[in-house]
Amino acid sequence: MATPGFAAGAYASIGGLGAGNLMKKPAAGIGGAEAGGPDFSALLGKALDSTAEAGRKADVQTASVAAGRADVVDVVTAVAESETAIETLVAVRDRVIAAYEDIMRMPV
Repeated sequence: MATPGFAAGAYASIGGLGAGNLMKKPAAGIGGAEAGGPDFSALLGKALDSTAEAGRKADVQTASVAAGRADVVDVVTAVAESETAIETLVAVRDRVIAAYEDIMRMPV
């Protein structure tokens, strides 16, 4: 069973997308691109890359345990991290879709 600390660490490891980073106001312009900060597409790309890397790590650990070179605990940990990364990405996707739907419902 995953502990709250494990879940928090997994969320924070996904491209540094901690709540503190997301809640900061950009210094100038939309997305902070003019101030040298990352824009939304860069953050999303980073999250996708991190999720893919977690999946690759789980695959490598699974192959290692099948070959007898790794411990099952390592595989379970890698799969849990991958699952957490995917769940986080799906939650972000759902929020983006909900925000888009809200914008589309606004009267012009």
